[in-house]
Amino acid sequence: MKVVILCGGLGTRISEETKYKPKPMVKIGQYPILEHIINIYVKNGFKEFILASGYKSQMIKNYFKKKKIKGTKIKTVFTGKNSLTGGRIKKLKKYFEKNEKFMVTYGDGLSNINIKKLLKFHEKHKKIATMTVIHPPARFGEAILNKNDFLVKFEEKPQVNQGWINGGFFVFNYEIFNFIKHEYIMLEKEPIKSLVKRKQIKVFKHHGFWKCMDTLRDKIQLNTMLKKNKAPWL
Repeated sequence: MKVVILCGGLGTRISEETKYKPKPMVKIGQYPILEHIINIYVKNGFKEFILASGYKSQMIKNYFKKKKIKGTKIKTVFTGKNSLTGGRIKKLKKYFEKNEKFMVTYGDGLSNINIKKLLKFHEKHKKIATMTVIHPPARFGEAILNKNDFLVKFEEKPQVNQGWINGGFFVFNYEIFNFIKHEYIMLEKEPIKSLVKRKQIKVFKHHGFWKCMDTLRDKIQLNTMLKKNKAPWL
């Protein structure tokens, strides 16, 4: 089964790094975050990857020409500099056969998700799409007080227990291409809304580790985890 990784965005919120390189090529430890994401799938038995590139596409292509990950087949496909997430997927249609299922995720999110379990969930429910959802980490620490205003518990950036957000790590059937009309369409808007309306999307709840590298602060946090040997995605 092929895995599509969306690697084409400008990464403006981490412009300190993306001025010189595409966001998926920002390093966590010795390797780009993109390589870490690929290894999450490799660990789960997936070997064939399509990197849907855009901004500074050639850097990604050159890296994987030189860097070989054992047993994998990695293809970088330029999907337009200004295409949106849905459009990038649409442009890859020719790489799939009818009735073929495939994975999609973003080029900036790390997790200890069980991809095999996700796939089994998708196959069991027989819908066009499955989206992984996660509880977002709280932005600030949580303080719990007693009735006399003494601090009884403090947890730095706990995982929020209420509400779910899109964590990426999708599974799609070939029919997803019918829901994406053009390259300037976001997967997360009209296509997902249409799937919801037709009851053709299920959510896979992931309760474990998940973190998106959205800002420089996120990058620093991920690097700190790695240095302390507390990197759950490995």
